[in-house]
Amino acid sequence: MTYKAYIDNIKLQTGKTPEDFVELAKKIVNGKTVAKHGEMLTWLKTEMGLGHGHANAIILYMKSPEIAKRKLQEDTEKSKSK
Repeated sequence: MTYKAYIDNIKLQTGKTPEDFVELAKKIVNGKTVAKHGEMLTWLKTEMGLGHGHANAIILYMKSPEIAKRKLQEDTEKSKSK
């Protein structure tokens, strides 16, 4: 599955964009700021209902948005060339 497919599926499942998750993560969850990978993974899986792979796709967007956006662009370009 491509990174873009993960993001598209997350949008369909939750109605939220990666930017929406970034904004939610800026808020306090369970009394502390979500910062560590494991904490974000747990939050996304338990509170947001994402699966493990989908949660990791959002974490990549949160921690390295430039890489995530590049992967989205590359996947879009690959799908157009098929």
